Amino acid sequence: MKLNNCFCTNSICTPSRAAILTGQYSHKNGVYTLNDKLDGSRNNVAKELQAAGYQTAMIGKWHLVNTPTGFDHWNILPGQGAYYDPEFITAAGRKKYTGYCTDLIGDFSLEWLKGRDKTKPFFLMCHHKAPHRPWQPSPKYAKLFEGIDIPEPDNLLDKHVGMAASPSAVKMRVGEDTTKTDLKVDRPAGLEGEALKKWAYQLYIKDYLRCVQSVDDNVGRVLDYLEAEKLAENTLVIYTSDQGFFLGDHGFFDKRLMYEESLRMPLLARLPGVTKAGSVSDEMVLNVDFAATFLELAGREKPAEMQGRSFGKVLAGGKAKEPRKAVYYRYWMHNDGDHHVPGHYGVRTKDYKLIYYYGKPLGMTGAFEPATAPEWEFFDLRKDKREMTNRYSEPAYQGVIAKLKVELARLQKEVGDTAA
Repeated sequence: MKLNNCFCTNSICTPSRAAILTGQYSHKNGVYTLNDKLDGSRNNVAKELQAAGYQTAMIGKWHLVNTPTGFDHWNILPGQGAYYDPEFITAAGRKKYTGYCTDLIGDFSLEWLKGRDKTKPFFLMCHHKAPHRPWQPSPKYAKLFEGIDIPEPDNLLDKHVGMAASPSAVKMRVGEDTTKTDLKVDRPAGLEGEALKKWAYQLYIKDYLRCVQSVDDNVGRVLDYLEAEKLAENTLVIYTSDQGFFLGDHGFFDKRLMYEESLRMPLLARLPGVTKAGSVSDEMVLNVDFAATFLELAGREKPAEMQGRSFGKVLAGGKAKEPRKAVYYRYWMHNDGDHHVPGHYGVRTKDYKLIYYYGKPLGMTGAFEPATAPEWEFFDLRKDKREMTNRYSEPAYQGVIAKLKVELARLQKEVGDTAA
């Protein structure tokens, strides 16, 4: 099943990973930014599955500062880790390996699967570093797509006319803000404007796709093992990410903003006998829903502190037990010094999106200042899927916007967050 409407609650790596594990929003699990640690004493989905008799393993990118808890076995990258000849950390210490990170994570995942106790059920989180930028492809794919022009997004050259000042001022522009580390070559003298953006985009997207090719290879290796061992018929496989990513959309790279490319997570699920092959769902689900879903499918009750809702019934072709009509998002890393993305929160329904950029919070200082006054953006997703027109000031939408503000306040109260 392809789930078209899976969203993150905070589009940045560390907080989203914490949300997936704990089933809680950032303000509940304490992981707001890239610098926050996940408290190892907190409950998480792996601990709950251990209690249900599952073997648990975490392999690859962890990125939650503290060492994993709830896992019988873990072999993780330090921080972001390296693409080439990376170090990995286990309970026994650090060890450097020769090879390409994506292939090594595939190797270590298969080693654990082959050596596990085959009398018990298992829960494996195989987390690839790729495709985190700066992208460094495997040497075997270094020339993939060479001589080919990859199609550009239709809004690569977006001028952000009519948009709020805060998101328009971010330093995430393909061309202007991509570095030599990203592009691997010096910028040609005199290249600027649209020509610079188009030139940088081709370098940017090809290395991204080369990295993804290795992910594809190693996902395939794990799926092949499940088939060969006759485990595929009784194993839920989830393919996802910790958030979305701008691939030149709106002229941006990176994530963080509440626009669709950043907010939306890829989500594919395979569970033979339960999920119909080739099916598609438009049900809205969140990263905080993963833990509740895994527990329900394992026959275990969700603990009260987990805020997510199971989408197990959706995977079975039905409707969610508690279908979401709106989702709440909040990005907390106000002015991180590199990307200049302002703090903001918002609500998304099936048809609309309302975003509030709250300007400069009390006590915040920095060279970059977003708009001194709060700003709003409103998009009619029925007519404007690419979010090109901010309709916040249009008279025809004032009734809808007023209702969305009420819904935004309701969702904040429901999840236990406050505007302050």
